[in-house]
Amino acid sequence: MKTVRFAVLGTAKIATKVGRAIHQAEGAELAVIASRELGKAQAWLEEHHAQEAVAGYDVALQRSDVDAVYIPLPPSLHKEWTIKAAEAGKHVLCEKPTAMNAIEAREMLAACRSNGVQFLDGTMWPHTPRAAAMKKVIQEGRLGKLRRVVSAFSIQMSDTPEQHRYVPELGGGVLYDIGWYCIRAALWAFDAVPTHVYATATYHRGVDNNATALMWFSDNRMASFDCGYDLTRRKWMEVVGESGNLVCDDFLSPWDIEKQRFWTHDDEGVATVHDCQSVVQETCMVESLVRLIRSGNLCEFWPQRSLDNQRVVDALMKSARTGNREEVV
Repeated sequence: MKTVRFAVLGTAKIATKVGRAIHQAEGAELAVIASRELGKAQAWLEEHHAQEAVAGYDVALQRSDVDAVYIPLPPSLHKEWTIKAAEAGKHVLCEKPTAMNAIEAREMLAACRSNGVQFLDGTMWPHTPRAAAMKKVIQEGRLGKLRRVVSAFSIQMSDTPEQHRYVPELGGGVLYDIGWYCIRAALWAFDAVPTHVYATATYHRGVDNNATALMWFSDNRMASFDCGYDLTRRKWMEVVGESGNLVCDDFLSPWDIEKQRFWTHDDEGVATVHDCQSVVQETCMVESLVRLIRSGNLCEFWPQRSLDNQRVVDALMKSARTGNREEVV
């Protein structure tokens, strides 16, 4: 099977983790690190290793020894470089949120589809064995009919000049950024998109820095979450059915990589601990993309899930500004 050769477009902090994952992933190879400044690319190469450093993202896209690109750039640049990558025939792994809005996301995915390249966003946890084990519990009906998904993700985000998450024009804001994962938890559990949403938020430097959200799904199902840049670190999820619940207190990433587990409880409160394989979730994500590329067939599931995630983000952002319950369109 062909080794998938990656180029990383940019030296953002997250590129360090994903670059390491490309090295570790079966069937993947880190061919190129690209930066607008050659010195930055060379410094990144020396510390994190790649076969070559180049100046300019376009240079990386034109190389014949690159099959796929990873885009860790700010959200405002995702559309431009995803479309350019697709037109150059490169498969795309793009950081979340997918775009600035669903209109952009649709353009990006259409470009990938028309050029025959696979798109995958950088939501890591659904690609892990633990996510598969939790999904199996749900699909087997061990929780009964699902009714609720409740989640939270919060961190202390420093307000520094180089932090793009506090810059509206670059796609900053807590709903775009970490709320994305909580939305994905509900889409993942219900395998559906909400019909309406409501959000309330506080703002700092023009972006939402703390938010609480409600999402209404068909068949009397609901999801809720809170996220913030001004709270202690939390990253938990609960899926609630009519006869049991599932709790994962670190679904975004394990507190301890050697202890990847979750709990289920029956309606009498009896708990069962489910221990899962210890993996690096970034590596699992890269390997998922490698398998899709090697299959030779475009998978529509992941691009559609990404677009649905973006549609919900858009509606929540609008609701937080208007104070109204908003339809997901």
